[in-house]
Amino acid sequence: MFLRDTLELILPMKIAIGADHAGFELKNLLGDVLRESGHEVCDYGTNTAEATDYPDYAGRVAKAVATGTVERGVLVCGSGVGMSIAANKVRGIRAALGVTPEEVRLTRGHNNANILTLGSRFTDPATARELLRVFLETPFDGGRHQRRVAKIAELEEQI
Repeated sequence: MFLRDTLELILPMKIAIGADHAGFELKNLLGDVLRESGHEVCDYGTNTAEATDYPDYAGRVAKAVATGTVERGVLVCGSGVGMSIAANKVRGIRAALGVTPEEVRLTRGHNNANILTLGSRFTDPATARELLRVFLETPFDGGRHQRRVAKIAELEEQI
């Protein structure tokens, strides 16, 4: 089942997307899928293959998520790691690299991840769609996991 078919069952969200030059094609594809599924997409760029700096886009998307301008975010670079590191510098962000559906399910359910990062060099479009679907449909489990997420927030206050 394609992402757009299953995302229609998810309540529409406002989602920020961003990518550097290595990830812009995958970002654009996922943005189209999200829009076709009824989600509102805030695209923070880039939209060319011209070399760019991933922290610029990670910061824009992370700030939109942290301030509540959007509900969740998706970031794409070559590996997904740089975007994750940069986004996690913003207070309140829990960005996680998505590689397998089970990892994404756990990072949403246990860590309440609010940004999914993807590596365009390692993630084909069909897998990216599936990871995005899991990211959007998986709720935070709360319970004992809430205590741990609260401890992450406490670490942010120590800096």
